Amino acid sequence: MVDLIYKFQYNQTINKIITVDLRLLFALLLIIGSESVLQAQMMAGAKQISIANSGVALSNDVFAIFNNPAGLAQMNWREIGVFYSPAPFGLNELANGFVAYNEPLSNSSLSFGAMSYGFELYKESKIILGYSYSFLNKFFLGLALNYHSVSIKNYGNKSVFYFNLGGLAYITNDIRWGFYIYNINRASFVEEDDQIPEVINCGFSYSIIPELSINLAMDKDIRYTPSLKFGIDYYIIENLSIRTGFSNEPSSFSAGVGINYSFISLDYAVLSHPDLGLTHQAGIIISFENTGNRNKKIKDFISGE
Repeated sequence: MVDLIYKFQYNQTINKIITVDLRLLFALLLIIGSESVLQAQMMAGAKQISIANSGVALSNDVFAIFNNPAGLAQMNWREIGVFYSPAPFGLNELANGFVAYNEPLSNSSLSFGAMSYGFELYKESKIILGYSYSFLNKFFLGLALNYHSVSIKNYGNKSVFYFNLGGLAYITNDIRWGFYIYNINRASFVEEDDQIPEVINCGFSYSIIPELSINLAMDKDIRYTPSLKFGIDYYIIENLSIRTGFSNEPSSFSAGVGINYSFISLDYAVLSHPDLGLTHQAGIIISFENTGNRNKKIKDFISGE
């Protein structure tokens, strides 16, 4: 009887170990083996998702600290944003959340951001400090310092520092060019290249009219084929905007709406993935003054009106 009990307990222990290892393997496959999933999903802000992350030359809300910190100096008001996605594509393992804050200064801006990704077996977290500066209200430069940690259950954790660099230039009052370089110092968690992506993103944003902007960007991870991204942001009325976008590598389609009432902006996005299907996202931005049509508000600010 003792032997039977021992064997039963032993088998139960082995089953638990196997279950944990399988879940860990599944998580690692999601994190490491499915780069297209992560690139499509780990975007900060429902607005950015709805325009397919094509707004590197737009960068006109608080979540720009994650996409191009240079754009934050366009905003002369305080702003805080929260975005949380508990189960993208129905997968709790892909849960991610972002928070960001922007504090305007004289001809510059100071910002803070934080990110969390993963679940109990695999977890990533990040803290970002950003600074952006305006030159003649036409040229903007931004630098972000990242403290990035990764933790794998039963395997420990590791943290690194790295920098992101962004720039934005007004070619005309309505045409902007922007760029963003992620991990410029090529940091890595261990002695292995390219563990943390090294990405260059650049593109244009054209305001055909104050209510309508068209965005085009190219995103290049040094390990993969470039991805082309296209997005439209249209204020059909001052307090309501509709958005859409698409990209290749991976091929995806997105759309969304933004409701801007007084100092609150509510954003919703739907994103398609060729393998995982559709997922829904939502976020909120609180501005410390009425923004309305932020494209027009920023244009008035930089032109001194």
